[in-house]
Amino acid sequence: QVRFLEQQNKMLETKWSLLQNQKTTRSNLNGLFESYIGTLRRQLEGLGQERLRLEAELGNMQGLVEEFKNKSVPPEAPGPPEKGLREGALGQGGDGGEGKVELESRLESLTDEINFLRQLYDEELRELQAQISDTSVVLSMDNNRSLDLDSIIAEVKAQYEDIANRSRAEAESLYQVK
Repeated sequence: QVRFLEQQNKMLETKWSLLQNQKTTRSNLNGLFESYIGTLRRQLEGLGQERLRLEAELGNMQGLVEEFKNKSVPPEAPGPPEKGLREGALGQGGDGGEGKVELESRLESLTDEINFLRQLYDEELRELQAQISDTSVVLSMDNNRSLDLDSIIAEVKAQYEDIANRSRAEAESLYQVK
């Protein structure tokens, strides 16, 4: 049993040294996430500035539309021409350019996300491979224990045979005395 405990102790010492020598790759993932968050924040700031610019442009366009309405529509007939002006003003800007810009922006964000997920996958794969190699070392140590168990069994068998021989000798001496 002492040998068994010594083997357990050696195994635990080896595991402890492996864990102490193990590289901390979690920090790489944290850096990866932080850089991605920084990129997203910069994109958010850019979108906020773009929103302010577009809101200002919208206000200017609405002012121009009102001005155009006031100049083009005679005061005595506000009905049908006003409707035509609205339709014309709404239909002028729809040349598809805004949809293309939106799609390009979406494509860029999805490409960034794919690249981020690839980097994340590669980092996690490296971590798992490192853990697997550490586990295989521990498993090979655990397999060595079965070889030592054979020697322990042989030693215990020898001790029992020794005890049996002494008991037999003692029994024979008691028998001869009687």
